[in-house]
Amino acid sequence: MFGLLFATFGVILSAKYSSITVDQSAFLALKSHITHDPYNFLATNWSTSTSVCSWIGVTCGSRHHRVTALNLSSMDLTGTISSQLGNLSFLAWLDIHQNSFHGSLPIELTNLRRMKYLDFGNNSFNGEIPSWFGNLSKLERLGLSWNQISGRIPNSLFKCKDLKFLSLSSNSLEGSKIPLVIGNLISLQVLSLGSNKLTGRIPTPPPLLQLYGVSTNNLIGEIPSSICNLTSLVAMALHDNNLEGTIPKCIGNLSSSLTTVFLGNNNFHGQIPENFAKGCMLRSLHINNNELEGSLPRSLGNCKALNLLDVGNNNLNDTFPSWLGNLDQLQVLILRSNRFYGQIESFDITVSLTKLRIIDLSHNNFSGYLPTLFFEHMHAIRDEYGKKVEPNYMREVKIMKDAHKFGVYYAYGLSVTAKGLEMKFESLLSIWMQIDLSSNQFRGEIPKILGELHLLTVLNLSHNCLIGPIPSSLGNLSELESLDLSSNKLDGRIPTELKNLGFLEVLNLSQNNLKGPIPQGKQFDTFTNDSYIGNLNLCGLPLSKNCGTDEETPVKFDRDDDGDELNWKFSILMGYGCGLVLGMSMAYIVFTTGKPWWLIRIVERVRQRFAKR
Repeated sequence: MFGLLFATFGVILSAKYSSITVDQSAFLALKSHITHDPYNFLATNWSTSTSVCSWIGVTCGSRHHRVTALNLSSMDLTGTISSQLGNLSFLAWLDIHQNSFHGSLPIELTNLRRMKYLDFGNNSFNGEIPSWFGNLSKLERLGLSWNQISGRIPNSLFKCKDLKFLSLSSNSLEGSKIPLVIGNLISLQVLSLGSNKLTGRIPTPPPLLQLYGVSTNNLIGEIPSSICNLTSLVAMALHDNNLEGTIPKCIGNLSSSLTTVFLGNNNFHGQIPENFAKGCMLRSLHINNNELEGSLPRSLGNCKALNLLDVGNNNLNDTFPSWLGNLDQLQVLILRSNRFYGQIESFDITVSLTKLRIIDLSHNNFSGYLPTLFFEHMHAIRDEYGKKVEPNYMREVKIMKDAHKFGVYYAYGLSVTAKGLEMKFESLLSIWMQIDLSSNQFRGEIPKILGELHLLTVLNLSHNCLIGPIPSSLGNLSELESLDLSSNKLDGRIPTELKNLGFLEVLNLSQNNLKGPIPQGKQFDTFTNDSYIGNLNLCGLPLSKNCGTDEETPVKFDRDDDGDELNWKFSILMGYGCGLVLGMSMAYIVFTTGKPWWLIRIVERVRQRFAKR
């Protein structure tokens, strides 16, 4: 009996070690397919001298001592997937995203029947989505985004009833029959199909959806009414399609859970919903580049957490929404290219826009003086306490409640005009500070207080009716990269203090009434004629017009410039020399020609005037 027990134990032990040997062989086969391991994660650690369960990225179960998880994400590995990974019969978690794996996915992976978490995102896989994914009946998460996958989405994929997370974005997928099958995924919480070539009507979302992302495709039709049933919806990204119709009024009712809405670059018409309820959780609203009309709904004032509001490039017709001053979390405000009108400074605003760092009111019909009241309260740009802003992204990471969260950059797709170019952000850093009030009817002088916005990156006041001089205080904008004051009625000289702008890349002062010499040195040596065109009384490089001696240039002794003191001394010596020569010439004339009566009369007249005084 004792011998039988011992034999039985030996068989079990042998089976255990043979199984773990299978796992080890599978990983060694994967290692042989790795052609580039820059940090030697696998080269030095995946060794037969140690247990496979202690290898980097490997997790074993406590019960069977078999490999249950493999995480090689973000290791900069290059290679292909070994078919022997299909032998990891206990594997439930496989994450290799953010590497450079390529090729196709081997069919042997269909043997991984325990698989729940599968993330191949941010690699270079090609080919089509394998139909055998439908055999992974326990699959809860599938990530294939940011690859080179083409073809259609196989219907078999939608047999995975437990699927909660499906991300196929940023590939070359095509097809138009999505709406019929996505509704079958009743457990789905995250749907990300953006940046593909999908056509047809916008898909109906399952009832538990939290993220609904189908942006940047060729989808048509209206937003389905079923979206009003998504009481758990957190983020909705439908931008950059060919959608039409009106924006459902229920969007306002969903705002108790909804934080991020991307509807820009479509063909929506009508008005913005006016029923944003109290307790609104909205943080980012993009409805730019549509055909929306009417006014900006005052109920948006209930969205106290609003960080970003972009309604640019529509047909909105309204006065400045002064009630926005109550949104003390607002960082980005874009109203450009609409029909907003009237004065801003005259409004009795309860200003708390202390976090505002991007404001774009360009291409409207605003009038009156520049809104000094805004500038006084822009504490995020003023740097009053001498603390630099830490660079971080405008990002929300509250999509899924379990451990596998999904991040949303809620400034994604934001476009601004800076440095003379249209710039589109995939994500927005907090250090980007911009004021664009161009192409309006603002008048009066440029407020000196603008010079206190020390962290400002871009300032554009062009195409207005501004007068007076350029404030020398603008020389304090030490972080400024672009300054556009063109097409106004500014006069006076270009302040030499602007030479302090060490990061200035773009300067446009054209089409004004500026005069005098252009400052020389530092960044000013990089600007071309285009920066000064239309100022007929400017002179000096890079213009061909020299600054002559008749130029009303005050004598300035700047000891900081090495050549100035020498030039000053040289000018004095030249004046002394010229005076000496002229005096000797006059003396010679007096003694050789007698009394020059015209000179005597002048001297007598001067003597008489001084005598009377």
